[in-house]
Amino acid sequence: MNPVLKLLLEGGRLTTAQMAQVAGLSVAEVEQHLEQLKKDKIFLGWRPVLDLSRDAAAGAAVRAVIEVKLTPERGGGFNRMAERLCQFDEVESCHLMSGSYDLLVFVNAPTLQKAAAFVSEKLSTFGGVLSTSTHFLLRSYKEGGFRLDDGEGSGDRLNVSP
Repeated sequence: MNPVLKLLLEGGRLTTAQMAQVAGLSVAEVEQHLEQLKKDKIFLGWRPVLDLSRDAAAGAAVRAVIEVKLTPERGGGFNRMAERLCQFDEVESCHLMSGSYDLLVFVNAPTLQKAAAFVSEKLSTFGGVLSTSTHFLLRSYKEGGFRLDDGEGSGDRLNVSP
């Protein structure tokens, strides 16, 4: 396995200098590996982990998790449908699942009404969708391997408003 890819999988928060030291490579070699991984579309980019609950404006955004049951397309199965679904700006991520539903879709919207409109006007009318089950994220405790609650206010009640 590519040594830089292995480090990305096992210790993704390392700098290129740290990766070079751990892998026994020069920084230039690590950067060359990263460029090749990008070219091969294996490494798609770095993603920050943000605790948006600490910013009142960003915290107003709504995240939803939607379970979607589908009828697979002839000749395309779930793949073509998922690719079309991923075209929507509201869709953060989309995963094919085993179990009682077919796709797990994560959606970001500025308001609860916009998230609901996405489900009712776009997702549920999408060809092949049999049913959806929407769950709204109320609070995040861990994201991307990082704990978001640093112990402050752990006894505080969650603010809920209509």
